[in-house]
Amino acid sequence: MTAATHSGAEGFLHRFEGLRARLPGQRLPWVQALRAEAAERFRAAGFPTRRVEAWKYTDLRPVSEAGFEEPLTALDDGEGLPTARCNRRAVFVDGRFREDLSQLASSPFAIASLADALPQLESRLGELARPAEEPLVALNTMLFEDGLVVSVPAGIDGGVIELSSIASRSERPSAFHPRHLIRLEAGASLTIIESASGPANTRYLHNPVFEIVLERGARLTHARLQQEGGRGFQLGTIYARIEAGGVYDNFTLNAGGKLVRNEIHAVLAGPHAACHMNGAQLLRDGQHADTTTVLDHAAPDCASRQTYKTVLQGKSRGVFQGKIHVHQVAQRTDGYQMNQALLLSPEAEIDSKPQLEIYADDVKCSHGATVGALDADQLFYLRARGIPEALARAMLVEAFLAEAIEGVGDPTARAALEEAVTGWWQEKAA
Repeated sequence: MTAATHSGAEGFLHRFEGLRARLPGQRLPWVQALRAEAAERFRAAGFPTRRVEAWKYTDLRPVSEAGFEEPLTALDDGEGLPTARCNRRAVFVDGRFREDLSQLASSPFAIASLADALPQLESRLGELARPAEEPLVALNTMLFEDGLVVSVPAGIDGGVIELSSIASRSERPSAFHPRHLIRLEAGASLTIIESASGPANTRYLHNPVFEIVLERGARLTHARLQQEGGRGFQLGTIYARIEAGGVYDNFTLNAGGKLVRNEIHAVLAGPHAACHMNGAQLLRDGQHADTTTVLDHAAPDCASRQTYKTVLQGKSRGVFQGKIHVHQVAQRTDGYQMNQALLLSPEAEIDSKPQLEIYADDVKCSHGATVGALDADQLFYLRARGIPEALARAMLVEAFLAEAIEGVGDPTARAALEEAVTGWWQEKAA
């Protein structure tokens, strides 16, 4: 039987058995053991169902029933590649590094393809990820082929790197599972602008996993532009550990895909560390987007900020689940979480579930959620001054999203996000 005759967890496990001799690291015993253990975890758990609390609002049956196969890359040079925003770019097509489309020669620090660097990554690959607890991470660990490996030395300003993921056009469903490892040593800084896109009529699964380590005083800005094709699925998981004085600044824009889940697990592991996790979900008819965050305050004197905004039109559905866990040792924690949704259609739906779990005494934590439609008075005010209705609506939506985007400190990353938001609304209006 071929993988094409299987679906669900069985299909991926069958694919793993057929591919394991050709996957990167097949001659490294520790990689073989890592994959084999992940396969057993995935075999035992399968795809999570809505009976699992963390997946209560997102149904993965469309993914598990698709019957994905190994992608056969057929991308012409530059096809589907976004315009470059800086002079360093790593391009992955169907989860595989494409040196011919990338520009990394000028980098003053280590950037490599995971497939090439694998023999040197025994202490890093799997350092943070938890395949025993997250079935999709087990799936990634079982089947990853490539990814981006970045190491910025202490005190170095790494500037900006673009990480572009592109799905190629195909008549059959395909799946790819890139694994990205980012490490910033003490006092280093870096901006990553990550984009994901694919053809409108191809069904595919993009299942990336990030493992991010920020050492003492390091700072990473991570701007993510999810613009997958209309039949694409993206199920992404990020693990980040921020040591003392470090800052992880994440902004995720969900604007494409049929079904998308953005899951972030961040640990503030040292005093005076900070984490900013902000984002926007821009959903059209038929789209489903789920943002799930788990933020562990595991050290004293740390701060976190989360602001997520969702704009929904047609029969779309948005999900926000955010948990702040304050450990007993994490005294003087300052945590803030807000989720706001703007419904542009009576058929749109939002599920919001903010959570606080606090075991420390000296903390300042708050969370909240709001849901509403465009303000009729504000719309009337703009129309009364001669502004066409479509433009007036666009102005109100952009104002609603501005608070989240303005929190992105890096100007290149902020400009990329603003451009994507403007493009989404213009495409809607057209």
